[in-house]
Amino acid sequence: MIQKFSLTLAFTLALTASACAQQAQGSDAVKAPAQMPSPTTSSGFTVPQGFVVSTYAEGFSRPRFMVVSENGDVFLSDTGDGKVYVLRGNGKAESKSVFADGLNQPHGLAFHGGYLYVANTDSVVRFAYKPGDKKASKSPEKLVTLPSGGGHSTRTVVFGPDNKMYVASGSSCNVCEETNDKRAAVWVYDADGKNGKPYSTGLRNAVGLAWFEDTLYATNNGRDQLGDNIPPEGFYKLAAGRDFGWPYCYTTDAGQPQVWDKDFGKKNADVCKSTTPAFALTTAHSAPLGLDFYTGKTFPTAYQNQMFVALHGSWNRSEKSGYKVIMVDPNSGKVQDFMTGFVSGSRTQGRPVDLVTLPDGSMLLTDDDNAKVYRISYQK
Repeated sequence: MIQKFSLTLAFTLALTASACAQQAQGSDAVKAPAQMPSPTTSSGFTVPQGFVVSTYAEGFSRPRFMVVSENGDVFLSDTGDGKVYVLRGNGKAESKSVFADGLNQPHGLAFHGGYLYVANTDSVVRFAYKPGDKKASKSPEKLVTLPSGGGHSTRTVVFGPDNKMYVASGSSCNVCEETNDKRAAVWVYDADGKNGKPYSTGLRNAVGLAWFEDTLYATNNGRDQLGDNIPPEGFYKLAAGRDFGWPYCYTTDAGQPQVWDKDFGKKNADVCKSTTPAFALTTAHSAPLGLDFYTGKTFPTAYQNQMFVALHGSWNRSEKSGYKVIMVDPNSGKVQDFMTGFVSGSRTQGRPVDLVTLPDGSMLLTDDDNAKVYRISYQK
């Protein structure tokens, strides 16, 4: 059981000198403005006043990414048992059905043009789908072959306003020069998987992708083995043809020119002059995964059109970082803690993965450590 305790609600500002100093002392955030709601505890988690956390569904192996269908059904990938589930119910999942199984580490999910698209670790496939279907009627159609194996195995798929398919694949290593150009990049394809080409490169592990106001946003997991605080984790606004630095450069100051990775110096510092920095940052090794822009109607105005991100948590930092949900302002780049309580000292109590907004204005969050899905709602 997750035990109740409170953590201070805090802002993580883009890494100014003072923020870096706090991080060196183990601080994970900068003090929030006084006008923000005071924190409260719900189901063992600390959230802003008025928010309520409850269990929506449980009993999975390793629940990861979600997508909401036209009729409000929640589709969930489970990389642990190779299945995609359909969850149905208001407030709590009243039914849990297996839509498809026998998949190879399914992760990213997307609906488009009468199909459910699934990003396996080695491919993108699609199933014919109409709203209300609880089980696939036919075998999947394979559209794209992806590189498998290596250090980062999850794959993510989303569709843009241009009806194109965008697919992210992480690197095969901590830091290296890849031989497969689908690695450490986001590619764009036609909806049938044809005419694929690189869209954005230099992204070591862009697990989370989401379109908002005609821009494709991505989370990214920075490299390891440079200490507790370098490089910070970044959030990016993608665009065609942009290089975001890896493996040669990384961002230490949001929006400012990137820093040359001297430990991997097969090129010189000039390479960083043409790379694009992150627009917002958070503590190193926090492992940002899924993201969702809140466009529902029930959260207060301060939370509207904000980017919510699940930080899966560190594995190689002397003091743990991440293990929470943060809110990132897409305009200012400011970062604020939203939901904490997944870690207490050296003891972890869950690992957030992905977020989606439901038609009723609530938000779901997957936790692949506790094998649960939580519902976050707001009550006046």
